[in-house]
Amino acid sequence: MSIDLARHHDIQRKLSLADKPDPRVEALVTGVIARVADKWTMIILDVLATQGELRFTQLARQVDGISQKMLTQTLREMEREGLVLRTVHPVVPPHVEYRLTDLGLSLGAAFCGVWVWAEKNLETIEAARERFDARQPAKA
Repeated sequence: MSIDLARHHDIQRKLSLADKPDPRVEALVTGVIARVADKWTMIILDVLATQGELRFTQLARQVDGISQKMLTQTLREMEREGLVLRTVHPVVPPHVEYRLTDLGLSLGAAFCGVWVWAEKNLETIEAARERFDARQPAKA
């Protein structure tokens, strides 16, 4: 695996010269990263971005492996952050739908670059993992 030291030094220099961010912005970025670093949030963002408005049960079927409790918790946090709009229709039984807000859609678009990066670097990452695993002692 190669390392471009000149590029690393250039990026470090630019970052050290940058103005210190507003503490409110820094706190927001930290919070947003914590929210989207959660795998369920990223998957729900992707599902709602591609499928549009979905009922809770439809969303649960689309997000493989998520429990009802975790889906509920994640959707509530996403609603709190302004990423998801929850619509309750006054019928019996209750009919609840979820859709991304413009903010949620823009966050999904921003993180789309991660998927592009992963696709572009898949073989390099797999090769690095294989080299690392080969150096590890065998487990008994």
